[in-house]
Amino acid sequence: MKEKRVRTRYAPSPTGSMHIGNLRSALYEYLIAKSQGGDFILRIEDTDQSRLVEGAIEKIYDTLKLAGIQHDEGPDVGGDYGPYVQSQRKDLYLPYALELVEKKQAYYCFCDKERLEELRKSQGHEGVKYDRHCLSLSDEEIKANLEAKVPFVIRQKMPQEGSVTYEDAVFGTITVPCSELEDQILIKSDGFPTYNFANVIDDHLMKITHVVRGSEYVSSTPKYILLYEAFGWDVPVFVHLPLITKEGGRKMSKREGDASFMDLVEKGYLPEAIVNYVALLGWSPRDNREIFSLQELAEAFDISGISKSPSVFDMEKLNWMNREYIRKLDMDSFHAKALPWYEKAGLYETNIDLSKVSKLLIERVEYFEQIPEMVDFLIKMPEDYDLNMFAHKKMKTTVENSVGFLEESLKALEPIEDWNVQTIEQALMDTVQRLGVKNGQILWPVRTAISGKQSTPGGAFEIADLLGKEETLSRMRISLIRLKNL
Repeated sequence: MKEKRVRTRYAPSPTGSMHIGNLRSALYEYLIAKSQGGDFILRIEDTDQSRLVEGAIEKIYDTLKLAGIQHDEGPDVGGDYGPYVQSQRKDLYLPYALELVEKKQAYYCFCDKERLEELRKSQGHEGVKYDRHCLSLSDEEIKANLEAKVPFVIRQKMPQEGSVTYEDAVFGTITVPCSELEDQILIKSDGFPTYNFANVIDDHLMKITHVVRGSEYVSSTPKYILLYEAFGWDVPVFVHLPLITKEGGRKMSKREGDASFMDLVEKGYLPEAIVNYVALLGWSPRDNREIFSLQELAEAFDISGISKSPSVFDMEKLNWMNREYIRKLDMDSFHAKALPWYEKAGLYETNIDLSKVSKLLIERVEYFEQIPEMVDFLIKMPEDYDLNMFAHKKMKTTVENSVGFLEESLKALEPIEDWNVQTIEQALMDTVQRLGVKNGQILWPVRTAISGKQSTPGGAFEIADLLGKEETLSRMRISLIRLKNL
């Protein structure tokens, strides 16, 4: 028998930015399809009209495009199984729900909000389970209510005994007692299908073979399986992904303000680095490799590598990976990406050669948002910086002996006419030789005096070159005055 072509789908609700968990779902769905020569479909699930956010669909398109996750079918590119927006498929769902009513596997429910609220209060908790009040209505009562246009929903009739068992591609055999399953709503009072019902109908009609989603849905999957079985349809492969947590084990969520993909991009993380990192949040390649292009991920990905255990989103690891990607950029590309951050920092208002700044930063930047803080001293010397920074045990400098070292350095730098890295280095290293001291005893005080910072991109030679002769000597003289007035 010929195997079915693998088809996966990413089906987001347009309710805001794509957070990391959403991105990983889309990525894994893409990789499962592409690793097996299949199709990846984008479907917009907008059945909950009350939660729609203006512009969110465009954000979904922009995010997927920036991440390089290209869908084969979707609202914007078309396909054989459209439309790919659920609100445009609204008329499809009710006939399927009515088919289940005919089969006695679903029923009309006319309970109003007041009754359901009383039921919730009587059960004493938020997770109210419907009591099947309307299941006992006679055909005559149902007909009368429908003719009177009493608002209704259609509920799935769950079995009351036994259990549902299924094989999950990650977690293995899962068994859920039917007693835990509520008679979920299939069609809401506004005529729209619920998320769960529309999912099943659309996945079947679009020939989806693998349903990929978070592990929090493991226990609710039997509801889906019972719907497939009620219609006599093939059940897709379910692939439940481990949670992504923050430090402390709490689940990441856009509702709690956790970073979305676009948030990270706006902070200056490279999209390809984010995608690479997210791919490893719950999946391990066979060779423990860490750096992958998207194409390499598609070639290496295998469902068997997905972990059952939650993954911790580690910003330090993301920073490391992003730095690795930045280091691989050619200088022109790095410089182009850094320019907006130089402008934000105020470097455009100086005469500093920005190409020289880029050469210093490319090996040091973890993400581009760091740049303004890394270069702020080039624009303006920090006021009243801590003079104790002149003391450095390894460099064999103290606040006191730095005065003499700075004075000697000034004498060496003042005569220079052709001011550049090479002439600055020559002058200061000649001073080291002449005084018979360690390199750091000259270079540390000079760098501190012209930067006012303990950590800088580049050393004394490079910083002095960027600042220019006049600004360098001015800063050294001001620092000397402060040191002598201690």
